[in-house]
Amino acid sequence: MKFPDCFETSPSLEKAALFLALTETRETEEELKNRLVNAFSLRCGVTEIGGTVSTLQHTGKLTNSVMSAAINTGVIQKEARNIHALMHATLEASNSIFIHTHSNASFALKIGLVTDNFWIAVAIFGRSSLHPLSEHCRVGLGYMHL
Repeated sequence: MKFPDCFETSPSLEKAALFLALTETRETEEELKNRLVNAFSLRCGVTEIGGTVSTLQHTGKLTNSVMSAAINTGVIQKEARNIHALMHATLEASNSIFIHTHSNASFALKIGLVTDNFWIAVAIFGRSSLHPLSEHCRVGLGYMHL
């Protein structure tokens, strides 16, 4: 796959996280992760999650999924300052996802995580709908220093 010009030189963490969240196949996702790791020494991970607003946001399912993915893929170390930064970036990204939506709306989300050891970017891309005929895309981005 030909990656955008922003991946010829060191990409911004935000763009890298967004591109990971936008990948449509596991093959493309793995290819992009490998390029980010090998060419730019970035650490990255991806997770997917689905459910209603009340399931994802109010129970902590979204933040728990992001934290598990970040720790299990080695994006961050299991340390208070890293988890704190990750939660802030996740909250910032989720604000754009859950704004102006009904609590029974269903979501299918893909989350890209990228860090350079100084900053962390969390990108969320997905679809939401209250009814199958009302489905539309949403995107959110969070960025925080570690």
